[in-house]
Amino acid sequence: MKIFGKKEKKPRIKLGKLESREARMGYLFVAPWLVGVLAFLLIPLAQSFYYMWYNIRITPNGMKFTFLGTGNFTQIWLENPEFPQQLVTYIWQTLIEVPIIVVFALMIAIMLNGKIVARGFFRLIFFLPVIIVSGPVMNLLVSEGASSIPAMDTQAIVSAMETVLPASAAEGIGEIFSNMIMTLWYSGVQILIFLSALQKVDPSMYEAAKIDGGSEWECFWKITLPTIKPMILLCSVYSVIFLSGNEQNELITMIKDAMFSGTKEKGYGYASAMAWMYALVITLITLLFFLLLGSKKDHYDRLVKKHQKQLKKEEREAKRIERRGRRNAARMEKIQRKGKFTTYDGSGDY
Repeated sequence: MKIFGKKEKKPRIKLGKLESREARMGYLFVAPWLVGVLAFLLIPLAQSFYYMWYNIRITPNGMKFTFLGTGNFTQIWLENPEFPQQLVTYIWQTLIEVPIIVVFALMIAIMLNGKIVARGFFRLIFFLPVIIVSGPVMNLLVSEGASSIPAMDTQAIVSAMETVLPASAAEGIGEIFSNMIMTLWYSGVQILIFLSALQKVDPSMYEAAKIDGGSEWECFWKITLPTIKPMILLCSVYSVIFLSGNEQNELITMIKDAMFSGTKEKGYGYASAMAWMYALVITLITLLFFLLLGSKKDHYDRLVKKHQKQLKKEEREAKRIERRGRRNAARMEKIQRKGKFTTYDGSGDY
């Protein structure tokens, strides 16, 4: 609102001393994370984005930069066919492995959510590999063959898959079977996420469904699955990011080797270009899962919105009937005042 050509200032709400102190404490607790993001994420991202356009060589006088433009990308695609092939294998492997991890975690979470003996012990058992299995321990287990099922012939599976699928897809499926146990080991975080979501589902919804004759299978598809759908998306994104940074990933190994290579063609710039291409693929896969599993609103929000729309519709209908009644009453009163309408008395005259 303008007063004498000036805009009226909105009143500013000042925080009290307690609110201000709580706000400062909140910023204080978040400050280490902000410093970590700035020092270990944003600055390295900016540096790698700058490096990927150059050929960088380490000299006694420091780092020597030679601008190449898109030369690093051209060299990767034309002179290093192994990297694009590994990218395609990674895409197939991720698209198949992530649903396996999510489904397995959901099944275990549903079982742990039931009334079973020593439920806390089983939760610890499934989450323990996430804690104790570090990089060197995992490398030792993989070298000993503990990450795969002994009775499973991975090479035979790959040979059978190559008859119906491309070679990159068959290799990705073979990697899944060769690391099946290791994949299931890393589902501990997803199990806890699903378990937390299942415990928040209102039990009265299951009771009402069973009263109406709903089976356990129908309750799962109509109540449980729509309710925990946001958690399915969260677990899928977490699994994609975790698999992307796993030390057993061949792409990570190739990027590290290129970074510390002593050749003139490779180095920091070459490795940065490979890393950004890899990051782009990860982003596209994450967006794919978001488009498939993401929803604009939660299941409860959709139900509330639908109920509110129904109430508004009924309210508009009631107001329309009320206006019509008032309009008809006014019309009848007007006719009576003019003497054009009298009550029928049974004599045959009006």
